[in-house]
Amino acid sequence: MVTLVFYNLKGGVGKTAAAVNLAYLAAKEGKQTLVWDLDPQGSASFYLSVSPGTKNESKKILLQEMEITDAVKPSAYEHLSVIPADLSARYADVLLNEMKQFKKKFATLINSFKKEYDLLIIDCPPGLSVLHEAIFYSADWILMPNIPTTLSIRSFETVVQYFKDNDLNIENIKCFFSMVDHRKNLHHETMNEFYKDKLFLKNYIPYLSDIEKMGIHQAPLETYAASSYAAQCFREVWKEIKRNCL
Repeated sequence: MVTLVFYNLKGGVGKTAAAVNLAYLAAKEGKQTLVWDLDPQGSASFYLSVSPGTKNESKKILLQEMEITDAVKPSAYEHLSVIPADLSARYADVLLNEMKQFKKKFATLINSFKKEYDLLIIDCPPGLSVLHEAIFYSADWILMPNIPTTLSIRSFETVVQYFKDNDLNIENIKCFFSMVDHRKNLHHETMNEFYKDKLFLKNYIPYLSDIEKMGIHQAPLETYAASSYAAQCFREVWKEIKRNCL
């Protein structure tokens, strides 16, 4: 099983849309795929039309008061399952901070799925905290969507420095541009600068209304706009991720 974490220090960069659409593409290929929604907003769960289970389920999972495998729910799509988020996920940092060997305990949760799934995709909340430290310790790859703007790139550089300061492997970070607006010269200039240094994947996700409509359809883009340019871009990003990470 390979664990892919979709993460960014800041929100609003297209992280959840990428996690859901790429999870769907993996499942469509026959990979047994599990999406673990760890963002208290529960957007990944919403996009996949999967409701939270028992009350405070995320909190119970982290406290090991329930088996994480019991929290898995099927989605409407073959080979794609979900651990939905609820508001108790907002306590994750406090709960983990009070645990001894919290990184190893979190890794144990992830390892619960190694025999059953080919791919675990974690939709991670924005920020940089104890929860993120545990996730970085356990994940195979950190996938960071970045809008090609100054603030978004600054966030990327902050995360890279965090990895260096905490002896984490920077090579486990794979970045791609997201919400790219071709009308903006700044986006083109930023992308060209970082492509030159080979810091980002070649393929990117555009800023298009078809992606925003995921909230209306409560479904992955491929299910309602498979022939769109946006869907094509997700397919190309997925191909590149497979070459680099799987």
